[in-house]
Amino acid sequence: MKIRILTYDGADELDFVGPLEVFRRAAKLRTDIDVALSTLEPQTKVTAAHGLCVHPDGVLEDRVDLLVVPGGGFVNRAPAGVRAEIERGELPRRIAALKKGGAIVAGVCTGTMAVSATGLLDGRPATTHHAALDNLRATTAHVIAARVVDDGDILTCGGVTSSLDLALWVVERFWGAETAAVVARDLEYTWTRDVHVSGKEARTKTN
Repeated sequence: MKIRILTYDGADELDFVGPLEVFRRAAKLRTDIDVALSTLEPQTKVTAAHGLCVHPDGVLEDRVDLLVVPGGGFVNRAPAGVRAEIERGELPRRIAALKKGGAIVAGVCTGTMAVSATGLLDGRPATTHHAALDNLRATTAHVIAARVVDDGDILTCGGVTSSLDLALWVVERFWGAETAAVVARDLEYTWTRDVHVSGKEARTKTN
């Protein structure tokens, strides 16, 4: 599975570093996981919301299996961050194009608002950071009170540390509960598995 985790100036660090570590650890247990940190345009350095500078792996390709979209800077209207990326227009356009090409899209924290800007969440269950829930309610998405919402080809999660929950859920969904449990143990992370799966009851089981 080709997993690409977006990053951009002003993105919240944990929104992209959390999933990156989960998937990189899972990749040590599986041979079918290809994960990279990507930017929309050529960029040798990204400065995240709290000052962390990272060197991305490369530019986002035209076809991926899973796209992870981080948030950051939405609620406080930061000059760099997901709100700025939404207003620039390229991020929603690329999300929509990749989704049309068959990608599963995962919105992390206020990255959900970028997914919403494409119209992909119209009438669909979703969640985001608690401080942006009213913004999400103002769209046509159906807001769900869960750390992770799995609606098949679109996943969303709450704020910041929920990125770990989303990534672990993806690992469980595609590679099994045992693999996800190993990764969670390696991270010393108490995973609550608060996941709402469309058509199923929310899962609330401590791992």
